[in-house]
Amino acid sequence: MRIRRLSDWLPTTNKEVKLRGWDELDVILFSGDAYVDHPAFGPAVIGRILESYGLRVAIVPQPSVNDNLQDFTKLGTPKLFFAVTAGCMDSMVSNYTASKRRRDKDAYTPNGDKGFRPDYATSVYTKILKEKFPDVPVLIGGIEASLRRVTHYDYWSNKLMPSILESSGADMLVYGMGEQPLRELVELLQKGVPFSSLNTIKQTAVLLEDGERVPKNKNWDDVEITSHEICLRDKKAYASNFKIIEQESNKLYARRIFQAVGDKMLMINPPFPTMTEKEIDGSFDLPYTRMPHPKYNKRGAIPAYEMIKFSVNVHRGCFGGCSFCTISAHQGKFIASRSKESVLKEVDELTQMEDFKGYLSDIGGPSANMYQMKGKVQAICDKCVAPSCISPVICSNLDTSHKPLTELYQAVDEHPKIKKSFIGSGIRHDMLVPEFNKNADPKELDAYTEEVMTKHVSGRLKVAPEHTSDPVLKLMRKPSFSYFHKFKDRFDKINKKRKLNLQLIPYFISSHPACEPEDMANLAAETKDMGFQLEQVQDFTPTPMTVATVIYYSGYHPYTLKEVKTPKTKEEKLDQHKFFFWYKKENRKWIKDKLTKVGRTDLLKKLLPEDASWRKNKPGKAKNTFDDAVTFKEKSKSPRNKSRKFKKKRR
Repeated sequence: MRIRRLSDWLPTTNKEVKLRGWDELDVILFSGDAYVDHPAFGPAVIGRILESYGLRVAIVPQPSVNDNLQDFTKLGTPKLFFAVTAGCMDSMVSNYTASKRRRDKDAYTPNGDKGFRPDYATSVYTKILKEKFPDVPVLIGGIEASLRRVTHYDYWSNKLMPSILESSGADMLVYGMGEQPLRELVELLQKGVPFSSLNTIKQTAVLLEDGERVPKNKNWDDVEITSHEICLRDKKAYASNFKIIEQESNKLYARRIFQAVGDKMLMINPPFPTMTEKEIDGSFDLPYTRMPHPKYNKRGAIPAYEMIKFSVNVHRGCFGGCSFCTISAHQGKFIASRSKESVLKEVDELTQMEDFKGYLSDIGGPSANMYQMKGKVQAICDKCVAPSCISPVICSNLDTSHKPLTELYQAVDEHPKIKKSFIGSGIRHDMLVPEFNKNADPKELDAYTEEVMTKHVSGRLKVAPEHTSDPVLKLMRKPSFSYFHKFKDRFDKINKKRKLNLQLIPYFISSHPACEPEDMANLAAETKDMGFQLEQVQDFTPTPMTVATVIYYSGYHPYTLKEVKTPKTKEEKLDQHKFFFWYKKENRKWIKDKLTKVGRTDLLKKLLPEDASWRKNKPGKAKNTFDDAVTFKEKSKSPRNKSRKFKKKRR
């Protein structure tokens, strides 16, 4: 085991800056998270990327905004710019539950302590910096800035808000994963180009002042969306914007987007192409210590770090395009996969950590089983505008072979110090059903499923069918629930053949747009028939940059502009949630009255049959996550965007 020195981490104080022999800093990064020097934590990745370009970088984690603000001035003035991020999650998702109650814990703070991250952290930090250092550029990024880059609905204030560039006063925004735009930005600064002239870098956004010349770029086409002021007055106009925003975010050759904001003009430059294997390997191979900064040694464990401490992320991006999910809006729909060599190198580093016991908690990504999947003919992908590659059906051009991932699992398990590797990320079960995934070899799909079930699961396999209603699933961009039945059949056969005794645990969402109370009653009845007493359930939470959130606020589907009904009131949402727990005694009378009133005695007979058998069956414990549910897929499970408690890997 390597003995770590304080100088192995990016400096956080003047003392640590001097330890490196520096008398000046190029970039000072402010983060809403505690500093964990790990590739799953966006602020650490950004700091290490900037360092790799030869810059002197320091990080100020969770600066205090409740005192004399000395945290913002203690490291002085950077030579190039300040960088600001709210952290791995949107600060409002970090701070509040789906019912807008303040959370009891912050997973990205030592001991889970709350109160170290302000609401709307990106804007709060930026405003302080602009007040104290008006002449120093501020660059914002991370999940909060990325998903609030254009007019967006903020659930917690129940308001339509302008681009975060306007509300924060920042000079530039980097959206999505930051490695590529930062590389170009730093190269130009090192050549002497002033920051104010860096407005043609891909994957960045700026606010042009009234009368400021629009920079020309002959390689880009332009599109102007409805102004922020019109969006405030016209919800349908706001909804119509999102179709353009989503499509351009997922194109390989996108248009530059313009939107008027008051007397200014928001300019969002097209994204970079998907990172190559060499580029993504380079990001993960940087010299991370993989540990929290020693300053937290006496403050307690950081929950988000403990969850992913012994896990490995093998790819980025998700081509699912789920209506409630922000992954493709931030990481892109095209998959960037690491090489097997890079993954195995990280696994070897993990095995050398002092408290490693031989178990990997996850080999995954935003969706576990999308590793190395891409278009068979690139020219077809180049022209594609579809937000999902697998909805309503799997694209015939998509290579969905699971063989590379199966082989990767097997290569990891061959390491002499690995006792067992688990798959903690969400698995797309629909892609393992030959009737849905017609592109793949059924034998490969069975081989992957059996590999996971026999070697990478500890008792329970969690999957996310999300709903049972076909109209709701169609709006969600999820396949019919019939494919979950087919997957369960395959799961049960392997379970029996291998004598595994594994449990299948499905996730479901209530109160999603287009979901009626009867849909939830159907969900409860159908899952009961399958033998489930639901545990992994959540209430839909509107978060910026998703189709479902646009519908929730505006009442219109952005692609059809047709009206869609959405449960909004606390009573409506709680009523839908109750159906998950049909087996609880306190819900029985309510369910009976509700279904009788709407004439659905057929469902009532399924859920609460009037015989002694119901009373004899004592229901098991269930986790009611109405308050704790989040829709960030960022539903994410960790800073890698894999748990429904933490959201993934968002920088």
